Amino acid sequence: MKQGVIDWERRWAPLVALASLLAVVFLIASNGVSQTSGSGAAEVLRSVDQHQGAVALSGILQALGFLALAAPLFYLFRAVRARSPRVRPQLVWLVLAAPLFLAVSAGLTIGARTEAAEQFVAGEAKSTLSAKEAGEQCEEDRTEEGAKEFAEENEARKGETPLAACERRKSEDDEAENAIGEASAVPIVTGLGLAGSLGLVVAFFYTSLWAMRTGLLSRFWGALGMAAGITFLLGPLFLIGLVWLAYFALMAIGRLPGGKPPAWAAGEAVPWPTPGEKAAAELEGSEPEGADAEGAEAEESSPGGDEQGEKRKRKQRE
Repeated sequence: MKQGVIDWERRWAPLVALASLLAVVFLIASNGVSQTSGSGAAEVLRSVDQHQGAVALSGILQALGFLALAAPLFYLFRAVRARSPRVRPQLVWLVLAAPLFLAVSAGLTIGARTEAAEQFVAGEAKSTLSAKEAGEQCEEDRTEEGAKEFAEENEARKGETPLAACERRKSEDDEAENAIGEASAVPIVTGLGLAGSLGLVVAFFYTSLWAMRTGLLSRFWGALGMAAGITFLLGPLFLIGLVWLAYFALMAIGRLPGGKPPAWAAGEAVPWPTPGEKAAAELEGSEPEGADAEGAEAEESSPGGDEQGEKRKRKQRE
């Protein structure tokens, strides 16, 4: 049984390592390829309309990156399941479904964003923000920011005041947000994205927690894995999750300087000792050996060592 677990893990380790590294490459590339920018919804949609090819490529790379995440998550879950009967086997479906949901959501987002951008640029989107409401919001912004900063933020066109530019900008942003909300694929994108995000957090946390408990991951990398699911959803912090994936890829194929934790070769759980257990083991392993060595040297160096040793033993018994 143990040998079968070890053989399966060794056989699939290279492919899992490759999938982990591909996830890193795809997710980084998806952010680098995207050329959209803007400080408001209107500017973002205009940018999306101008760079539709880049938006599509970015979404495809992101979808592939999320799909690749399924391999290391499933591999690690199967490993911890083989080493602890307390791991719930039903959660394997969550481990597989979460990356799939996020991949489908990323793919559908391409169509939703493109549809919203085309509708907005064509002037088909309508604003639900009245001129009075826009004016009141802009007055509040000018009071809070100050006249100079307010004027710099709201670049006025020819013959336009900063206040009028602010009102126009808020109206356009409201139109853009409505266009995004009315895109046909938005409900599916939102549902799958939410389910996939929550599932990914739980999958990373649960699997890494049990990997740490069974000795498959060190405490540091286990804790980082528990947080990795969240970092993938928090913008720039996703780099932390990518570092964990790169580490896992190297560990799976045994390319780390320290090698794999003992639990991988054992085919069973080898829990890490607590700080107290580690200290006790060090004391037990050093002091008795030192004491025996000193006693042996003393007996060998002194004449009649055996007789003196017998006398000491009799005194101790008395």
